[in-house]
Amino acid sequence: MSLLAPVVRTYSWGSHTALPALLGQRPNGEPQAELWFGAHHAAPSSLTDRPGTPDLATAIAADPAAELGTPSLAAHGPQLPFLLKLLAADRALSVQVHPTREQARAGHDREEAAGIPLDAPHRTFRDRNHKPELLCALGPFEALCGFRDPADTAGLLDALSVPELRPWSALLRSRPQRDALGRTLRAALDAPAGLVRAVSAALPSLAASPSPWSTAAAAYATVAHDFPGDPGLLAALLLNHVRLDAGEALYLGAGVPHAYLRGTGVEIMANSDNVLRCGLTDKHVDTGLLNDIVDLASTAPSALRPSPTAMVGEELYDCPATEFALSRVDTGAEAVWVTDAGPQVLLCLAGEAHLRPGPVLSAGTAAFIPAGSPCAVSGAGSVLYRARVPLGDGS
Repeated sequence: MSLLAPVVRTYSWGSHTALPALLGQRPNGEPQAELWFGAHHAAPSSLTDRPGTPDLATAIAADPAAELGTPSLAAHGPQLPFLLKLLAADRALSVQVHPTREQARAGHDREEAAGIPLDAPHRTFRDRNHKPELLCALGPFEALCGFRDPADTAGLLDALSVPELRPWSALLRSRPQRDALGRTLRAALDAPAGLVRAVSAALPSLAASPSPWSTAAAAYATVAHDFPGDPGLLAALLLNHVRLDAGEALYLGAGVPHAYLRGTGVEIMANSDNVLRCGLTDKHVDTGLLNDIVDLASTAPSALRPSPTAMVGEELYDCPATEFALSRVDTGAEAVWVTDAGPQVLLCLAGEAHLRPGPVLSAGTAAFIPAGSPCAVSGAGSVLYRARVPLGDGS
């Protein structure tokens, strides 16, 4: 097994203090948005204890069968199928959706045939994979997720008392759900700047009122502050406002529009770059393609809570993804075995976790465990997040 050096991503929406505080480090003046632990081609983690092998992607490419194991190799090919991250958002991320695997393959092949470079700003499909993801909150966390019931959104728009929104409210109440949401989303993304300003001005008053919409309005007001004049604000009004407590998680499948607003969490996803943005960004937005990818069904997202597994101290966040499984492990003085048929990443977030055979992990450090490698972990009071490939073993 090998120690993984995380890759720091300094996106503008990241917190300057949250990850350093979590890891017991001094802030360095830059926004630390994400720490990546994995073998993603854009930023593979360095291996600090394998001389001659610079990073995890190189190690896997050199001997995929030994690193990944035959079952994972057969199911997902010669790549680590997941990417594990620590995420700290200090302002809103873009409203976005991810394609299905079939949509990703068709889109990637189409853009390849058109000769669009992989690093082009207007490139959408950078690989042929889908991107389900799971976000586990490490403290209070706010997000937008899935379309709200159209009639409920009409109530929110009425509460804003912006006259230009009345036709939207009528549409949301009178048309079938998918048609109503599709038409309103298109209208939102094409809205004039004056309407965006009017809604931005109305949100603080609604947030300060005794209205049942006050909490959601406060969240949208922060979005308006983060992205002044961005029509993505109006698209965000169509989405459910979700608040997670520490230990709760949110699963996001293909087509579900979402945006993270504030908070720190452990995130795991399929190893893909495919993102279609709907707004709250200065990056490429393809409204026409978005209409083909977004799932126009209203959903009521619910927080996932972990359930105990057969392993002592482990609780699993059950979700339908085939590329990854995420669990929390509270270790004790006695060692428990975490040997698995597929590859694993163990990320320590508290205390000291003793791996045998292997290194001692402190907060913010991680280890890659090749498939089938025997590994026991102990350390009273330490907390690990365990990322692995579910291989039909029921765990």
